[in-house]
Amino acid sequence: MTSRLLSSAAKRIIRTPLTNVIKRSESTVPYNNAQISVKGFPTIVQEYSKASTGLCKITTLPNGIRVASENTPGHFSAVGVYVDAGSRYETAATRGVSHILDRLAFKSTTNRSADQVVAELESLGGNIMCSSSRESIMYQSAIFSQDLSRVLSLFSDVVLRPTITTTELDEQRQTALYEIHEIWSKPEMILPEILHTVAYQDNTLGNPLLCPPESLEAMTPELIQEYRKTWYRPERMVIAACGAEHDRVVDLACKYFGDVPKSTESLDSVMTHLEALKRQQQEQQPAKKSIVKSLFHSQAADDSKKTALELATEPARYTGGTSFMETGPETPLTHVYVAFEGLSIDDPDIYALTTLQILLGGGGSFSAGGPGKGMYSRLFTNVLNQHYWVESCQAFNHCYTDSGLFGIAGSCQPEYANALTEVICRELDVVARSDVRSAVTETELNRAKNQLKSSLLMNLESRMVQLEDLGRQVQVHGQKTGIDEMLAKIDQVTVDELRRVAGRVVRGAVRVTSGGSGKATVIVQGNLQGLRDVNKLMDKYGLGSGN
Repeated sequence: MTSRLLSSAAKRIIRTPLTNVIKRSESTVPYNNAQISVKGFPTIVQEYSKASTGLCKITTLPNGIRVASENTPGHFSAVGVYVDAGSRYETAATRGVSHILDRLAFKSTTNRSADQVVAELESLGGNIMCSSSRESIMYQSAIFSQDLSRVLSLFSDVVLRPTITTTELDEQRQTALYEIHEIWSKPEMILPEILHTVAYQDNTLGNPLLCPPESLEAMTPELIQEYRKTWYRPERMVIAACGAEHDRVVDLACKYFGDVPKSTESLDSVMTHLEALKRQQQEQQPAKKSIVKSLFHSQAADDSKKTALELATEPARYTGGTSFMETGPETPLTHVYVAFEGLSIDDPDIYALTTLQILLGGGGSFSAGGPGKGMYSRLFTNVLNQHYWVESCQAFNHCYTDSGLFGIAGSCQPEYANALTEVICRELDVVARSDVRSAVTETELNRAKNQLKSSLLMNLESRMVQLEDLGRQVQVHGQKTGIDEMLAKIDQVTVDELRRVAGRVVRGAVRVTSGGSGKATVIVQGNLQGLRDVNKLMDKYGLGSGN
């Protein structure tokens, strides 16, 4: 029940560099229960908002590709192709392919040379890009409305018919290696990735977004094309458009994507996500795995035997854990991440958890505060304004189709690493309690709810956010949730519900429904001279389960 739109709203408020892509799960009530036919294809028509005259229309082509549109007014149109692929579906053999596919997005195709692709991109202008995440590979554009046909023609080539030559791959090895080294030098970018690797050890969401150097060296065009053949299926694709007439988008989709053959064995994105949730419920008691066995039991031996259907329906398994990375005494700051298993997009408590993220808020010690910019959030008032040695402190919420990560990240002078960890634990403990003086108040909650709602509405002004929100929702659920429903769900959050949801997450109770470990995930990087036993701190504040 959350979305990229909801994520963007939270990011706008607390200025966090979150990279997750999250979706809403509940569909809006169909407009007059309308299911019509467009160009002879079944089409769902949904009301997006009472305040908007535009309707969301979703047509399924004979080969399984879903075509979605919202004809909101404007001088520009936005169109994208969304493929249900990404790092969570990679195996030991295909590790890092999603990252390299991102880098190879606009190279030569069977119909265009690399120079012709670049020339077309430059002549179109606008904003055209490709990005990969854990659960999706997205080809997106914001262009003049009259160029809709040209950009879909280009997308059909780069998505369906890339040549991926050895020369192109060799070029990307160098740029990707440089990119990887750059990201590893920036804690705010690499630590969220390490957090996922520790939180979901050896499975799905724990697979790295960045291509490991050893995989980069072994990457071949044949391996990449085999990965594409497995996951670039029509039933796992969505063509989404905003600011364009639905009939025209369907015509163009048929023209440029209609010749994609229907899969003999369906891996429909909506079906596989539902199946993963069912498997998660059936596997609520995961088998315990010793550290010694983990060291000598290669993941390759596990996932190399899995079929595409097994990979597509494999649920995320939260393990939790710790990772302490000593970087030497010369490091000016120590970075601390404390996280717990959060909620999936299908969880009814997701709105309360997102509101809690806004309520905690936070940022950097030199953040430009002010009304509406988070200066009254708890991490600003209770941490940044109270402890001079804290450089940054902010809440984060990564949300996925079947799991999530919620917690607080901070940085400080090395000698205060243990103190910062305790401050983070204290703040997470307090929001789940009603028997302390600093418990969450009605005033705080209303402020956070208003901030979240206003940012949601402001983000609707962005064509690209609107587009990604539409494409990813249809990809995962086959339909879309209206903004009116989202605002109503936020309004329904009460102080008691907020505390209950906070307790459910930080006490490790999410494991009851997810089958996860319930343990905390703690990442510390820097000079560790001031760090003590973090498990004792977890026990002191009653955080996690089974630390």
